[in-house]
This record gives sequence, structure tokens and C-alpha cells, in this order.
Amino acid sequence: MTDTTFISMSSPAPSTAAPGAPPSAGHASPGPGTIARLRRRFPFWVVGVAGVLAVAACVIYIPHRYVEETDDAYVQADTVAVMPKVAGYVTALHVTDNSRFTANQLLVEIDPRDFQVAVNSAKASLQSAQASNDNVLEQLAEQTHLIAAAQATVESDRAILQFAQQQLARYGTLAKTGAGTEERLQQAVSDIGRNKAILDHDLAALAAAQAQVGVLQSQAAQAEAAIQREEAALAQAQLNLSYTKISAVAAGAVANRTVQVGDFVQPGQTLFSAVPNEIYIIANFKETQLAHVRSGQSVSVRVDAFPGEALHGHIDSFQRGTGSNFALLPPENATGNFVKIVQRVPVKIVLDGPVEALRMISPGMSVEPMVTLAPPPGWLAPFL
Repeated sequence: MTDTTFISMSSPAPSTAAPGAPPSAGHASPGPGTIARLRRRFPFWVVGVAGVLAVAACVIYIPHRYVEETDDAYVQADTVAVMPKVAGYVTALHVTDNSRFTANQLLVEIDPRDFQVAVNSAKASLQSAQASNDNVLEQLAEQTHLIAAAQATVESDRAILQFAQQQLARYGTLAKTGAGTEERLQQAVSDIGRNKAILDHDLAALAAAQAQVGVLQSQAAQAEAAIQREEAALAQAQLNLSYTKISAVAAGAVANRTVQVGDFVQPGQTLFSAVPNEIYIIANFKETQLAHVRSGQSVSVRVDAFPGEALHGHIDSFQRGTGSNFALLPPENATGNFVKIVQRVPVKIVLDGPVEALRMISPGMSVEPMVTLAPPPGWLAPFL
């Protein structure tokens, strides 16, 4: 009984209209109430949402066909650490915190007295070496005259020996014929022996004089080498003296100054950092963004510190490798589990202007560069 009652209560009432009869007058055409009910039932707000999504898609995705941008970008400069090359006390400091300087401007002076003394000592040593060299050259010139004198003596000895030989021949003939004495013949023989001994002595003296030339030439070479050594020592002393004055290589500004007048500084000690006026941007683009990015493309830059300033530049170059590749501990993707991560490639952007805005920007500031891949249509310009 219960089941039968449930079925009869839940079943729809049977229709009393005939199968071929026309519909009732209440259902012939929708009235105003029916249209209102349809409007309430149909979600017209879906159309609005779809329109908003379509506009958002145009604004978000279409611009990427013409531009690429990143917020992982920073201003950088080729900052130089100013360090002394000699030790000493700082006697003058011509810059202060954050001051600007020009190229070749004198920045720091170190006490030069010790180095001036070294220069004077090197000059004296050089003069001594030059005097020694001049002395050897004079001896070499004198030795040339001594050799000439020894050669003349040898020629004289040979002439005397030749005359003695002629005398011996004459007295020998006379002695054989009885016209000459035996004593005179013996005297002629003795003269020949004495003259030969004198000739041998003078020949030995000539050889010694000639050998002395080689000795003097060797001394001259040593004296020349000593001059070159002293010249090098003088040049080093003068160079060390020049190191007591530190000048700027290029125009820039002082940053991170740690030196004061009166400080004793050591070679390699950082006195301050010299930040050049020429700055650039390193933008770390995702590798998936670089398909159409090329060198020379124009770049517009927004600076976080100065939202109202717009900078202009161009792409200079791409780093040959991702940032992680040069990390202290580069990834080893061949070991362990692998999770693919989109890498970033540093891109150097050179700023072209305006000059007034560039003076306000410092290394380390955050920027947002936007690279123009192709000229965008006019209607898209407000969204870029």
C-alpha cells in the first residue's frame, strides 16, 4: 500500500488534450512575463566576461608579437677599484664621498720622499757605471796605440836581425879568405842571436798587447751591461715615484671611500671605487624570449627609481652562456632526478639617452627594459 501510494503521488497527471489538438492559447506566443523569465534564466553576464577575457588576451598576448620585456634587469658599470702600487702615507686626498672627477684628474697623493731618494741613488749609480764604461773605452783606445808601437818595434827588430844576418855572411866570407878575423865573425854570430831574442821578446809583447784588447772589450761589455742595469733601476725608481700620485683614467664618481689623509696604505689596498659615467644594463631574459631578439634592436627602459623617466637604448650583445652556467656550483643535470627549469641569458643593453636622465641613474638600480621586435600597430601603442 505504501509503495502504490508513493507512485501515484509522484507520477505526473495524464494529459486530457487529444493527440492532434492545437496547443492552448496560453502557450501560443511568449508574453512579457515569459521574456523576463528567459532573461533571468539566461546568463547574459557570460557575454561580458567573455568580452573582458578577449580584450585581456589581446592586451597580454598580442604585444608579445612585437615586444619582449623583463623585470630581471639592473644597471651596471665597469667600476674600478682604486688601489696604490706602493706603500706609504697618504698626504693629500683630492676627492671626497660621492664627488665627481674628470679624466686624468689627480685623486690621491702618497708621501714621495723615500721614492725620491731612491731615484737620486739610482741616478748616482748610473753615473758611476757610465764613468766606468768611459774608462774602459779610454783604455781600449790607448791599447790600440800600444799595439801600434809594439808592431813598430817588431819591424825594427826584424830589420836589425836582417842586417846582422848580412853582416854574418860578409864576415864569414872574409874569414874563409883570411881577410877577416875570427873574432869579428863570432861577434856577427852573437849579434844574430841577440837580435833574434829581442825580436821574440817584442813579438810576445805585441801578442800580449793584442790579447789585452779582448780583455778590455769584455770589460767594456760588462760596463755597458752595468749601464743598462742602472738605467733599468733608475726607470723603476722613477716609476715608483710616479705611483705616489694616483690619477683618474676616465671621468666618473667616487663610491665606497675608505681612505683618509694620514692613512698608511699598502699595495693592493682598496682606497675607493671609481664609478665611470658610462653605464649599461644587463637584462636577464628567459631563453624562451630570445627567439626574435637580435643585436641592434631598440630598447625602451623604465627605471624603478624614476617612474616618469623613459630611457632609450639598443641591444649590444648576448652573453655566451646562461647565468647558471657560470655559477659557483653549476647545475649537474646528468645526475639524479631532473626538473627542467627555464634558464636566463644575460643581455647587454647600451643606453643612448637622454643624457640628463643618465646622470641620475647609478649601478645596481632595477629597471624594466622592453625590446621592440617589430613596429607595433597604432592601436596597440597605448597597451605597450
